[in-house]
Amino acid sequence: MSNIVFLYVTAPNAETAARIARTLIDKKLAACVNIHGEMRSVYEWDGAIEFKLETPLFVKTTAAAAPAARDEIIALHPHDEPCVAALPILRQGSSAGFLDWIAKTAST
Repeated sequence: MSNIVFLYVTAPNAETAARIARTLIDKKLAACVNIHGEMRSVYEWDGAIEFKLETPLFVKTTAAAAPAARDEIIALHPHDEPCVAALPILRQGSSAGFLDWIAKTAST
């Protein structure tokens, strides 16, 4: 295991995703945020099946910065319960230089 985590986040649109990404980078809560193309999500919410378009993000950060990044994402996100899931990154099989760059860049 490394001290790096990726936060998987979904935003309702590209504008919200970009605002979240920019804020996290500006506040040094992430080294990089990948904003992916629009995807279709199907889920149950309040007893109804929802079919929504969402924009996924991968936030590359440290385990130490992840709680503050999560809190910032939730504060900026328009949904009551936004998707924010922390995914641990294994050092074995990862690029050591890349993980070191994240650790140096995402500081709290």
